Amino acid sequence: MSLHGRDLISIRDLSREEIERVLSTAKKMIPYAEGTKVTHPLEDQIVAMGFFEPSTRTRLSFESAVLRLGGGCITIADASATSMRKGETLHDTIRMLSGYSDAIVIRHPNEGAARLAAQVSDKPVINAGDGAGQHPTQTLLDLATIAEAQGTLSGLRVVLLGDLKYGRTVHSLAHALALFGAEIVLISPPTLGLPEEVAEHLDRMGARVQTEAQLHRAVREADVLYVTRIQRERFGDEAEYDKVAGSYRIDNTVLAGAKPRLIVMHPLPRTGEIAPEVDASPHAAYFRQAFLGVPVRMALLSLTLGPKGG
Repeated sequence: MSLHGRDLISIRDLSREEIERVLSTAKKMIPYAEGTKVTHPLEDQIVAMGFFEPSTRTRLSFESAVLRLGGGCITIADASATSMRKGETLHDTIRMLSGYSDAIVIRHPNEGAARLAAQVSDKPVINAGDGAGQHPTQTLLDLATIAEAQGTLSGLRVVLLGDLKYGRTVHSLAHALALFGAEIVLISPPTLGLPEEVAEHLDRMGARVQTEAQLHRAVREADVLYVTRIQRERFGDEAEYDKVAGSYRIDNTVLAGAKPRLIVMHPLPRTGEIAPEVDASPHAAYFRQAFLGVPVRMALLSLTLGPKGG
């Protein structure tokens, strides 16, 4: 089924075959993302970046992807510098962006904002993260990172560590991993476990999911260790955040018993949960992961906005 002109609000919007198509296209886009080749399928097209929540990697990699594809960007990087400060609604802002562009990429602190944008806009909308909800393009680049390092997405043991309650990257990734038959191991503070809705969804999929209390034991058997930070901005009570901050820290001692091909991933930014010494380890994959956001988003944009039949 063609991706041309479609919204991407949740990773659940894509079938396994469609995910594989995006990843296959992304692999071909790597030299273009590196600047060693040139392609312009988005020439004369404009993508609006509506970032109503702080972002470094997601916004810049999307902008880089558009420019590498020969398109142009208009960007909201600070909601306080827009008419929303004067009381304009998200509905009206999206209507405006839809009139100025050929597609909208939106990040917003409120879960459900991306779906609202898709209902309002007559142009394709791509969710770049909505509160504690979904982050489908992060999932696509996560899958690209795993496939590149391990040579497959099937039959792997993936440990998801940290904030599983508010971590939207984990909510999206767990679904995708289940599609490819991965064994999913969950480790989190008791108060930051996977939301019931996500757990029930994985159960309906027949996913292989287990919880683990011992980090060293989980790492020893893992093919992928996916680390997330405890997100201060998701807590309404600073005291509750303080109770769980610093619950886990990955260093070379923790990784000493790992498989040689284990990769450590992180959606970034990190705030102490991965020690800097790990950066020089052969297990570190998080900076490569961040780079792969460019070819993956190039692939998605070219399939969404490029010549029909994508």
